[in-house]
Amino acid sequence: IKGDIVDSEFINALFEQYDFDGVIHLAAESHVDRSITNPMDFIMTNVVGTVNLLNAAKNKWGNDKNKLFYHVSTDEVYGSLGDTGYFLEDTPYDPKSPYSSSKASSDHFVRAYGNTFSLPYVISNCSNNYGPNQYPEKLIPLFVNNIIRKKKLPIYGNGENVRDWLHVKDHISAIDTIFHKGELNESYN
Repeated sequence: IKGDIVDSEFINALFEQYDFDGVIHLAAESHVDRSITNPMDFIMTNVVGTVNLLNAAKNKWGNDKNKLFYHVSTDEVYGSLGDTGYFLEDTPYDPKSPYSSSKASSDHFVRAYGNTFSLPYVISNCSNNYGPNQYPEKLIPLFVNNIIRKKKLPIYGNGENVRDWLHVKDHISAIDTIFHKGELNESYN
């Protein structure tokens, strides 16, 4: 079923039509450069869309501990990597772009619904995914395409930035494990 998570009537109708056991929320605007050009798209999808899903889950499930709202987020909510080169689940939030700010906001809304309405949730903050069928605007396909076409490779900053990468199949495995075995109201990197 295709639809827009910003459309609350559509989302509510889905929750009424289907007796979901849980939600694995992966819908997001995710391209940092586009978030700088048009932050409102990111606020609408990443914040308003998440709240629409949370409201529908809260209204349909109440605080049923047999249901689960799983929010897939990003490690970019933590800001720039420090000297250690990695983030922990208790690393303070320090978003640096409209994209990471919108994801940090959606993380906070998920926790707020857990605290305020006892909605069972988990959150995972993953690093950059790569794999087949990735959008060509993303770094790895962009570099591969530019190399094939003998075009320049775009370097941001001084070229010394460090990025963490996760193959999409490994991410899928992690999502499955967290959904089935994660502790309620916890966050996982």
